[in-house]
Amino acid sequence: MKIVILFFSLFLFFSSCVKRISDPSWIEINEWELLANPNLGSLEGALSHDFSDAWVYAGGQLVGVFELPIKLPLLKEGITVFTILPTIIRNGIAATKKAYPFVQPYEVTVTLIKNKTVIINPVTKHNDNVKFWIEDFEESTIKFEPDLGTSLASLVQANDPSILKYGNYYGHIALNSIDSIYAGYSLETQGLDLPQKGAEVYLEVDYHSTNSLITGLIEHSPTTVKYHPNIQINGQDAGSVVWKKIYIDLKDIVSGTPSSEYYKVSFIAQLNAGGISRDVIIDNIKVLHR
Repeated sequence: MKIVILFFSLFLFFSSCVKRISDPSWIEINEWELLANPNLGSLEGALSHDFSDAWVYAGGQLVGVFELPIKLPLLKEGITVFTILPTIIRNGIAATKKAYPFVQPYEVTVTLIKNKTVIINPVTKHNDNVKFWIEDFEESTIKFEPDLGTSLASLVQANDPSILKYGNYYGHIALNSIDSIYAGYSLETQGLDLPQKGAEVYLEVDYHSTNSLITGLIEHSPTTVKYHPNIQINGQDAGSVVWKKIYIDLKDIVSGTPSSEYYKVSFIAQLNAGGISRDVIIDNIKVLHR
């Protein structure tokens, strides 16, 4: 008899819980749109992004971190303020999602109603105080030069219409058994005197590549020129290659070299094993800091 009463009590408890959550309010959050910041003029370059995820807050409380688009049930009703943060996959590692520090959160006030869906279309802009160093291959002179002691291949402008996505040109490194390695670094130092002491610094790269590419920074100080390899961008299969974007965190390198006066962005690409010819195609190379 006690067992029957226990099961009956549990049935009533869970039935009550199901009843309480059976009529949630819903929000549907669509993918991000990155808008131009008129206060930055043309300084921000092409508005490419991969804010694939979002930190979502409702009434100041964290709901969670989600890949967009998504539809979520909420046990809330009435007027609610949502704050949504543009989120990146840091260093190309899916487990390291981070709210991007150089863009604005999206805030919207909505009225939640049981069994009704509110659609949210989040937009964001770069913050007014963001500083950019950009190579988008739109000028006649490329901002990278090869390491003459190492590099066999060259980084050149190209505009194959079947590949082109941003602007009028992209950067192309053609690798083969003869020109099997590219090693190069940025010419300019202006804009690459980067903040230290834990300040956020990121490298953005759009890529459409069938060969891997190693990114890095070259530290320049009064007594030192030192190469710091960083993140490798992996090549894609030739039959399914598409444009992708990566956000590379430079903070540890920059803050770990306090005597440096400026840096140069470095790229190294060596023909992958088993390859007869492969391509590294890159665009919208940006270094961002505040």
